[in-house]
Amino acid sequence: MNAPLLIEVGVEELPALPLLKTLPAIENSWKEIQESRRLESDFRLLYTPRRLVIEAEALPLRQSDSVEELFGPPAEIAIRDGKPTPAGEGFARKCGVAFEELQRRKKGEREILYYRREVPGRETEALLPEMIREWIASMNFGKMMRWGDRHDEFIRPVRWLQVRLGDRSVPAELFGVSSDTRTYLHRMVSFDPVEVPEIGSFDKILEEGKVVLDPGRRREMIRADFAAIEAESGLRIEEDKGLLDEVVAITEYPRALLGSFDEKFLELPPEVIVTSMKEHQRYFPVFDAEGNLSNHFVVVSNAVTDDYAQVIAGNERVLRPRLEDALFFYRNDLKRGLTIEGLEKIQFIDGLGTLRDKVDRERNIALRLAAIYMDRLEEETGRSPLEIEALMDRAVTLAKADLLTEMVYEFTELQGLMGYYYAKALGEDPLVCTAIKEQYRPEGEGAELPTGVFSSILAMAIKLDTLLGLFSVGKIPTGSRDPFALRRAVNGIIRIVIRYDLSFDIPAILELLVDQYASFDRKRLEEFILERIYKSLRANPSLIAAVLATGERDIDEIAKKVEALKTILERPEARELFTTFKRVANISTEADLSEELPVDPTLFQAEEERALWEAYREVIAGEYRDYKEELEALFSLKPRLDAFFDAVLVNAEEEELRRNRRHLVASIYRSFLTIADLKEISV
Repeated sequence: MNAPLLIEVGVEELPALPLLKTLPAIENSWKEIQESRRLESDFRLLYTPRRLVIEAEALPLRQSDSVEELFGPPAEIAIRDGKPTPAGEGFARKCGVAFEELQRRKKGEREILYYRREVPGRETEALLPEMIREWIASMNFGKMMRWGDRHDEFIRPVRWLQVRLGDRSVPAELFGVSSDTRTYLHRMVSFDPVEVPEIGSFDKILEEGKVVLDPGRRREMIRADFAAIEAESGLRIEEDKGLLDEVVAITEYPRALLGSFDEKFLELPPEVIVTSMKEHQRYFPVFDAEGNLSNHFVVVSNAVTDDYAQVIAGNERVLRPRLEDALFFYRNDLKRGLTIEGLEKIQFIDGLGTLRDKVDRERNIALRLAAIYMDRLEEETGRSPLEIEALMDRAVTLAKADLLTEMVYEFTELQGLMGYYYAKALGEDPLVCTAIKEQYRPEGEGAELPTGVFSSILAMAIKLDTLLGLFSVGKIPTGSRDPFALRRAVNGIIRIVIRYDLSFDIPAILELLVDQYASFDRKRLEEFILERIYKSLRANPSLIAAVLATGERDIDEIAKKVEALKTILERPEARELFTTFKRVANISTEADLSEELPVDPTLFQAEEERALWEAYREVIAGEYRDYKEELEALFSLKPRLDAFFDAVLVNAEEEELRRNRRHLVASIYRSFLTIADLKEISV
């Protein structure tokens, strides 16, 4: 038999972000706890700021019976001279029976002691208290709290508890709070507990008390309000998913309201206003029909009132001083201008000097990279090499200047972006302004890349200095620890190089740049970068290994070659293709591929030899647009190779004939080695 289940753990206000981060684990934990007790059922995990709730429509009232099998020691060890040994008696005690009741079973070639017993299922009501305690103990929110004189801890103090199974209230206890049949409504409706006479009335009682239990419904209520505001005002609300999730988590009865602020604050860069609203107040920014930031905002209120005008006015009063401060900082910063005076007083990392020292190293790297990619820069910018060099120098010099501004001191997440706005307002070249804005890109997996090669060089210079500098002072990531985000820096370089088709030979670049740093093991850094290539390219690892086995160390070339191999590997006939060409690779192991591999056509005895040779010569004489086209041409030799292997004995008894045939096969293999070593590929 089954019955509905309700578990409500009432708490003081839950912090939204830790809760949202932990929700999947909370849900999975209860699922595993049910399964471990043989009480599988569908359930819903629901929450408001003041409660965590499990609802199930049909939970079994009793565990299913189970069979327990116990395996003991071998019979020859458990029995001596017809009597049980201590090992045998110990197994009997473990099983809770007399030794004579034990059974025997074959396990491999040996006979062992064995006991099988049926275990009757327990009543669910008896299991629920321990299941709930285990569930609560499994929740890890990071920072936890203790309250009163208790030594146990939870994310927030627990204030009430309901455990209902069918028509029964199940006795249970959490943190000194005993379960009963009461719940709490929205605080603006009542502070007193409310009786829940039966499990089926729980949701309705909450709803009437202005508590919408289902977060999905709260989300739809907010979206419906958004739609109504947009229809009435003609404005557009930016629906930030993360922010929406957060306001869903902090409201029990949400109501979206449109507020406004003084138009004078639109003098500020839009990102400053948006950051003030979203990060500090959890307001949604609002845009006009042309996509410009409007002097409006949307707040999602948790109030229950007949007069929301007071709620709107209160939020407008809260926002105004924040924007006043931001405008004051902005105007002060513009008066001061962009300068790097003061960076010499800010320590970067022990052993790597100050931020001014870092800027000097980044300048050297950026100018050296600019020299390598000058053709691309001239093509992109239409500027002369001297102009490009001067602009790159200026961009690097000003890139960290906004760290000294009042605005970035207040809004640290706007570093780089504020430098862009200040540089633009002060009349700097657009190339310099954009490079400053994009210097930290990409900031994570899937994040935006710099929009051009000029900006990309500054972004790479910053990442390369951090990499080389930290490796030179021994601050190298170990295991999952990467406090300076060096893996992310390498991932960013790889993505930029591939996006803009930039040659980036790892050993050569490191050789070019290391003179600014203390001596360190460059090979270790090279291997660190290669490890990230395996993660970044998202390909069969054996394809990457096959390309690296050829000695290729140019990131862009590695990516192109791996992509070409992927297209071949995705074909239905890929396994057959690689089977043939791995045979080619295996036969070629005895040839010295660094030497000439002369093939004498006059020694051919079979038409299949001649046909393969002619087809191969035609392939290597071809001109190919890319690696994919070249690989397709080489793999097109498969029918000729299959016929050759069927008709010709490569390891002929006559030495001259054997060498000629091996050279023919090895020549084909060596042609592949310009792209990949086929021996490394696993299909």
